Amino acid sequence: MTNPDQDGTTTQKTGIDRRNLLKMTGAGVAAFGAMSMFDTMIARAQDMSNGASNFYISDRVSVQKVTFKSQYQTKVAGNLFRPKNLDQASKHPAIIVGHPMGAVKEQSANLYATKMAEQGFVTMSIDLPFWGESEGQPRNLVSPEAYAEAFSAGVDFLGSHPFVNRINIGAIGVCGSGSFVISAAKIDPRIKAITTVSMYDMGAAFRDALNKSQTVEQRKQFIATAAEQRWAEADGADIQYIGGTTLQLTANTDPIQREFYDFYRTRRGEFTPAGVARETTTKPTLSSAVKFMNFYPFNDIATISPRPMLFISGDQAHSKEFSQDAYNRAAEPKELVWIKGAGHVDLYDRVDLIPFDRIAQFFGQHLA
Repeated sequence: MTNPDQDGTTTQKTGIDRRNLLKMTGAGVAAFGAMSMFDTMIARAQDMSNGASNFYISDRVSVQKVTFKSQYQTKVAGNLFRPKNLDQASKHPAIIVGHPMGAVKEQSANLYATKMAEQGFVTMSIDLPFWGESEGQPRNLVSPEAYAEAFSAGVDFLGSHPFVNRINIGAIGVCGSGSFVISAAKIDPRIKAITTVSMYDMGAAFRDALNKSQTVEQRKQFIATAAEQRWAEADGADIQYIGGTTLQLTANTDPIQREFYDFYRTRRGEFTPAGVARETTTKPTLSSAVKFMNFYPFNDIATISPRPMLFISGDQAHSKEFSQDAYNRAAEPKELVWIKGAGHVDLYDRVDLIPFDRIAQFFGQHLA
């Protein structure tokens, strides 16, 4: 059913009692030293218009750079966030946060992890394999299976800490990571509760494009082009990159590209890891991008039940079809929250629009 809420959101909901508020306690622990990377971030000039705060830092949260191995024995990089008042003698629920497709953990994922740590959770943002500080060659390679595995490897890592309750670990996926965490959760019941924000079904996006605007013949042409690029690279040609966010605006730049540009190519959200060329940020490799054609994250999504799922999307988001589709296919308990007036990228970092309290309430209830 659909209910208007007092905070201006609209909720479609089955099976979740939202009256149970987050109840968490903690007492004294020495804080980690703040990392120089975060000191740099806070000093940057930022586009704070409309509440954008991608590089938000909390004086109530400590941060530690971490790495851990996936089942493929490759290094996954993350940032581990803990409330400064965390009682390390007790076990606490934890949350893994995945960044938008083509981004890095410093873009949106850190913000969500920080805000949830302020609510008392142990959290960890991660770089997906082949992106950011995580291992994997060539850079920007598409591998939905490896992306999903990174969430399960994150559960392994968090569950090894004495202050984490390993039976109460959840996950947040922003944009493309929403589909990757669903893929992971279908075969990893240790992920006990799932939230997606501005989700993209990366498989459907590549097969059909938005609003199913791509024909099968166009899909086949793209596949053929990628196959020719594999031949070229096998013969020694340079890696080619596709899509991603444009490097400059023109009079003909479409509204969706402008939306991404305002985040990825301005001080608002731009972050280029060391050793990465600005020209290739957000851009996957052409020869590997076809792997998304075989990616069907919403198939069998109902098997995640009875673990709860919370889908969040702006009611003006160009991507809202994916959250609606996932919600329709999922079994109870499930909830779909529409954020009034919000677009897709708004929910990356506009803290006045992102319903952090509702997300904390969801995990507080289901990771109790």
